Amino acid sequence: MRVSYSPFYYAPIPETHVFPMRKFEELYRYLTDKSIFDSSQIIEPTAADAATLSQVHTSRYLRAILDGEIERKEERRLGLPWSPGLAKRSQHAVRGTINASLMALQDGISGNLAGGTHHSFPDHGEGFCVFNDVCIAIRTLQKAMWVRKVMIIDCDVHQGNGTAFYFKDDPDVFTFSIHGEKNYPFRKEPSKMDVGLEDKTDDTTYLKTLTESLDKIFSSFQPDLVYYLGGIDVLKTDKMGRIDLTLKGLRERDETVIRYVGEKGYPLVCLLSGGYAPTVEETVHAHAQMFQAAVENEYLFNGG
Repeated sequence: MRVSYSPFYYAPIPETHVFPMRKFEELYRYLTDKSIFDSSQIIEPTAADAATLSQVHTSRYLRAILDGEIERKEERRLGLPWSPGLAKRSQHAVRGTINASLMALQDGISGNLAGGTHHSFPDHGEGFCVFNDVCIAIRTLQKAMWVRKVMIIDCDVHQGNGTAFYFKDDPDVFTFSIHGEKNYPFRKEPSKMDVGLEDKTDDTTYLKTLTESLDKIFSSFQPDLVYYLGGIDVLKTDKMGRIDLTLKGLRERDETVIRYVGEKGYPLVCLLSGGYAPTVEETVHAHAQMFQAAVENEYLFNGG
């Protein structure tokens, strides 16, 4: 299994900011220190160029991010302070997801140690999401005729409103989101299938609901490629989650999705999405579980 990672995934923001920007490099360090991945499995992406980004985003928004023409109200909506480093990290993360998509088609399963920025719309960013990497990757692969039909399994606690909006009229892309019903975004864009969970949903209820939902979506849609947004903000300890999953329940969620897709025979891309545990160390450990589960079940994706 190969994954995308670049040192440019880090961009300088205030240390007091709620977004755990250090998690990307710390996750890379954790996964390599624990020998979950070695250097040969880490593929460093270049920056996605404006032409690639323009498949999804408007020229005015691209100028705002790439050239620093962002207005103060846009920056507030984005939730991150603009800098050249933020633009660069966002470009590299997009290319990382594109590369991971190609690697999944070649190897069966892959990942990006970033990505899943599902609150980004064509003309603006919000919820700490600058560019919508999944939308861009799908359009890139479709244009090259690598894939036609794609499924997105979004398990971040916050509904993927930007992605749902972008693909709302596209029958070839199935967007599925299981999220906190009363959590951000408070105005949700309709996915092809949405499952809104009550506050304090526990492991048992969550996993039962997820499995039933997977049965439904795969009975009606057969994709060429699947994206899994494995946000960890469903944890009980998360600062923004309001769902009561334990670490064990989170691991079972990751295994449920990965094994389900693998047993169906579809290639899979694993992406981070959100997570706001009390410390960066806890955030990293929770994110790492998805990649550990992916490696342990890799045999399902290559004929095993």
